[in-house]
Parts: sequence; C-alpha cells; structure tokens
Amino acid sequence: MRRILLPLIFGLLGTAVLASLGVWQLQRLAWKESVLSEIEAAIGADPVPLPDIPDPERDRYLPVWATGHMTGPTLRVLVSQKEKGAGYRLITPFESGDRRVLIDRGFLPVDRPVPETPTREVTVIGNLLWPDEVDGYTPEPDRDQGLWFARDLPALAAELGTEPLLIVLRDETFDDAGVSPLPVSSAGIPNDHLGYAVQWFGMALIWLVMTGILIYRNLRPRDDPREDPRKGTSAGAKKGETT
Repeated sequence: MRRILLPLIFGLLGTAVLASLGVWQLQRLAWKESVLSEIEAAIGADPVPLPDIPDPERDRYLPVWATGHMTGPTLRVLVSQKEKGAGYRLITPFESGDRRVLIDRGFLPVDRPVPETPTREVTVIGNLLWPDEVDGYTPEPDRDQGLWFARDLPALAAELGTEPLLIVLRDETFDDAGVSPLPVSSAGIPNDHLGYAVQWFGMALIWLVMTGILIYRNLRPRDDPREDPRKGTSAGAKKGETT
C-alpha cells in the first residue's frame, strides 16, 4: 500500500500546486488585459490643453494639444521599426506661449537626411510620455553628432533647454517632409501571462503523467529473484532436480 499511497499523495500535491500557478497566471492575464484596455482608452481620448503642472503618474499617456512653433536643434534617437528597418526618432524643442517642451516628431529612415525644422506656427496633437528606456547597457550619446540611443528625458531636456516634458505626436497635423509619427500605444507593454499559464498547466500534466507511470510500475508484480528466466523454474527446484 505504501508503494501506491506515497507517490499518489506527492503526485496530487505537485499537480495541484502547478495547476494553481497556472490559474494564477490566468487571473493575472485578465488583470493585465483590463489594464491595457484602460491604457488604450486613455491614449485615444480627446486631447486637452497642455497642463500647467503635469504629473508623471497621473498624466502618463494624457492626450494633449498645443499651438506654437518648433525651434532650436533637432536630436536623433536611434530606433528600429518592423518592415522599415533602422531609423531615428526626431526630438525637437517646441515653444507654446511661455512654455518650452520637447516634441517627438516621429520616425525618419536612417538613409534620409534630417529635414528642416518647420518654422511656421502649428498645432500639435499627441500624448505625454515619460519614457523609461535607459539602462546600464545604453551607450552614451554622441553629442557632437546629435545622436542618442534612448529617450533619456532629463538629459534631452537639459541638452535642449526645455522642461522635462515630452509630447509624442499621434496625428500628422502638419507636413513634416517624410517624418512619420510613432504614436504612443500599449504594444510595447509586455503581456506574457497566457504563455506562463500554458507552461504551468503543461508541467502539471507532465507531473500527473509521471505519477501515473510510477504508480503503474509499483503495481506491477515483481519477479521472484529465485526464478530462472530461461526456463520459468526456480533456481532452488533446478538444483534439487540435479542433486
């Protein structure tokens, strides 16, 4: 009985633990999908005037509009786009009244020259964003060439003399000579909970199958070590007959 009971207990406990982790990941999946839906709704809401004192938490992804003109040098941030290849995000200062902020104008293929900065008054529509793209592997910017490798908002603002505030354009409200807006979206937010759930459920199934195999092997009758496998008679009987 011990050969069956112990493997059964450990098998059921292990399967239950692994399956519960799979259920937890499904719950996390539902939560993450709800969060992503809220983010998409916030991103696509009607734009409001640029807030006087924006808050990085409260106003993250806030759709805004502002009227003014671009001024100063443009910095390039190296990026890559599917089906488009390597290119740059163009970051340019934008003056609106007494405010001076940053505008992410969008994507420019790497083989195209940076176009002239529009000088006329324009109305821009976009979303506020505080990017989190800098880590220990991010190279230092090449300031002489105006080339950056991440949207390091405080450093970009210091370099261009603006508020540490970035508006990422979402609509083409003016002609920008081949620059395509790269609007804010939830596409870059990871949501791997379904894959994790499948892994946990798969491990639970494997654990259960292995438990069944072990119990099956324990239930099989064991060969008598005295049996002669060649003739099906016991070694003791064979010895007696010879004597």
